[in-house]
Amino acid sequence: MAQPIDRRSISCHLGCILLLTLGLLGVTPGVSNAKDAMIKRSQYLMGTIVFVTGVAPEEDVAKEAVVAGLAEIRRLEQLMSTWIPTSELSQVNAAAGKRPVHVSQENMELLKASLRMATLTEGGFNIAVGPAVAAWDVSQEGRIPSQEELDAVRPFTSLANIELNEQAGTIFLKRAGMQIDVGGIGKGFAADLAVEVMKASGATAGVVALSGDIRTFGRMPDQEQFVFGIQHPRKEEGQILGRLALENEAVSTAGDYQRFIMKDGIRYHHILDPTTLQPARGCQSVTVIAKDGVMADGLDTGLFVMGSEKGMALIESLPDVEGVMVNAQGEVMISSGLKFRLRLEP
Repeated sequence: MAQPIDRRSISCHLGCILLLTLGLLGVTPGVSNAKDAMIKRSQYLMGTIVFVTGVAPEEDVAKEAVVAGLAEIRRLEQLMSTWIPTSELSQVNAAAGKRPVHVSQENMELLKASLRMATLTEGGFNIAVGPAVAAWDVSQEGRIPSQEELDAVRPFTSLANIELNEQAGTIFLKRAGMQIDVGGIGKGFAADLAVEVMKASGATAGVVALSGDIRTFGRMPDQEQFVFGIQHPRKEEGQILGRLALENEAVSTAGDYQRFIMKDGIRYHHILDPTTLQPARGCQSVTVIAKDGVMADGLDTGLFVMGSEKGMALIESLPDVEGVMVNAQGEVMISSGLKFRLRLEP
């Protein structure tokens, strides 16, 4: 979600976006006689550069759809961002251990989806792990907290202390000191809602890209699918692992190269195992393809924590979900439904 500007973080976000919107920058070769208009806009929202592309029969309609998509993401940021003191979720955090807070239907649905992802990934995805992430602080100078520090924040990371009351429309964090952060699923959720707004505005196709979280619908004006690249987790920024064409799908990537520090040759990154509160070590990167953004975004972090073997088994068990996992040794694992879709780079 929105946060103070960290130049290293922004650089990474830009690298992911420019890479993942490859299909928008370089269409599959071929001459198009299509008359549809395609409009692209970008804006800094939710702590990253958001790219929105709209396709419609008329240019004015495409522009209107893009503007509406960005406005929807801005609206959701005001509701969900824990970096905005007046947001609903900031109020939920401020009232931890004191009282329930009434929230919008959007935040209720987002929290419900977050808890479903936690169950699905056996606790690998956890929106309450924020106090431990803050102890590591890998987005800034970085520090390695002591075991005593991690043990001290552990009681604040239990999802059992999050109470959702749908009838009353409230969220209550039962323990004072708890902090929830939906940054690991909120961008996919926002992309889904932005796509619906764009469709309602008349767009026939488009892309909403928030860093490594991307949602597509329809096809480009020449009827080609949108083509994206997956960042290689150990090569220079901009070098890709493979290319993938998407249509009416979402893609999200979690990697240990996105926010990290190096200490004595060891990589300490921002994806923590909620059980140990240490950086998860089973993967280098996880890319998930699903029908909607909230599933792709919520799953990638949880699968990263689960590790490649258990994570790939979960992917294969889920309908309409595919994935690419790079394990700790750098081996690439591809789900059965992607083997003939993903074009790996040499």
